[in-house]
Amino acid sequence: MIRLKGTPYQNTASFLVAATRVAEYYGFESLESLPRAKGAARKQLPSGARPDSDIAFARRDERVLPTAVRKLLGAQPTAEHATLAWRTVPTPSSQAISFELHAAGINSSIAEALLIVTAHAILKEAGITERVLSINNMGSSESCSRFVRDVGSYLRKHIESITPTLRPRAAVDPLGTLVQLIEKGHPAVSRAPQVMEYLTEDERQRFWDLLEYLEIVGLPYELNTQILGSRDCWTHALYEISSVERESGARSLVAFGGRYDPLMSRFARAPYPAAMVSIQCEVRGATRLKREVRGIPAMYFAHLGAEARRKSLKTLETLREAGIPVHHGLWHERIGDQISAARTLATPYVLIMGHKEAVENTVLVREVATNSQEAVPVPELANYLKRRRMTKTFAEKA
Repeated sequence: MIRLKGTPYQNTASFLVAATRVAEYYGFESLESLPRAKGAARKQLPSGARPDSDIAFARRDERVLPTAVRKLLGAQPTAEHATLAWRTVPTPSSQAISFELHAAGINSSIAEALLIVTAHAILKEAGITERVLSINNMGSSESCSRFVRDVGSYLRKHIESITPTLRPRAAVDPLGTLVQLIEKGHPAVSRAPQVMEYLTEDERQRFWDLLEYLEIVGLPYELNTQILGSRDCWTHALYEISSVERESGARSLVAFGGRYDPLMSRFARAPYPAAMVSIQCEVRGATRLKREVRGIPAMYFAHLGAEARRKSLKTLETLREAGIPVHHGLWHERIGDQISAARTLATPYVLIMGHKEAVENTVLVREVATNSQEAVPVPELANYLKRRRMTKTFAEKA
């Protein structure tokens, strides 16, 4: 949880304003304000249905996810087949508030990368400079099932070392039991099966794709096989971000997230990818979020190819730090979809990074009206755009 002492924020509301500003820069919109989907686009559960009634939640963080899932399924996608949304959730104790980011409808690991990069930017704005990203991978549902089977066998062999109150759960929910043992620091945990040993080659490649994003952005990470959750909720990547006390080295968990395809698909009754990250902040003083009125960006950032998409996140963060707003569609695989989105948004400028530009660390700056374009080195991009006054939003021009 973020402690406001030592941050630029006097109260919780000011933190939420800053967090929202960063989230909306990256394309996230308020989940509460998203228009409701209509007709065939809306996914409704049968009356009285409770798909989460038989889920054995392994973490406290998981219990608030079903409410977000219901709202996401009832919302109109913010872009074609994708929804980027944020919401605030008070904790049951009312001592903290969670700022959640959700990326639904995006199957590739760019979803987790975008969430992690956005969360790190929010924490950096809060003055939390010493951070540790810990990450694990639970693989697919099939891989995780094999892991859970072996965890059950392992716990049966060590049942005598488990407290009597926890033994009944070990028989019906081995994974939830293991999570509790990890939280308690039980000595048997160190010899328990590790989920990443059960990954297939395809799952390892998918995980490596995410790690490549993090390495190119410059976010250090550590692998931590003890980050686990319910297999009814999570698949593939799970991650935690901790703040680190500079003098003592003590860690404090400030964010948690992962890919929750199984839970989303259970509610949708069809395969439906989704990922999230939740940042917790202490409640101090005012908590009511006052929304800022922001202008509409005058440019769209488009990528072409895998290498360009990997480098796009770092370029976008450079533009954000320079205060230059842009639209983007990093979840799109094809350049045609992005150019179509830029036309719909009627942005006068399009920034394009293809494979050649990614290798040369440049970006093509194209003026839509004249179709003229110029290759600009990424380190000079922000100054180039400012000198030519391309950074104003539509609202500022009106």
